[in-house]
Amino acid sequence: MPNIKSAKKRVLVNQKKNDQNKMIKTAVKTAIKKVDLLVKEGKVDEAKAFIPEAYAIIDSACSKGILHKNNASN
Repeated sequence: MPNIKSAKKRVLVNQKKNDQNKMIKTAVKTAIKKVDLLVKEGKVDEAKAFIPEAYAIIDSACSKGILHKNNASN
């Protein structure tokens, strides 16, 4: 555990950022899985309707620096 005040603050800030990044990564993975599941179930129309929303989630994660732009484009 750090003794210096600024180091204590960095620990708190890093934990908060880690939680936020984890939440966004989870949302990306969930969106991708939802599209895959809809396609596997044969609900192509619903999948087509959800794809723009999934793209928006992925683009948002990319713009925040959580995903690399090449990874997001894949």
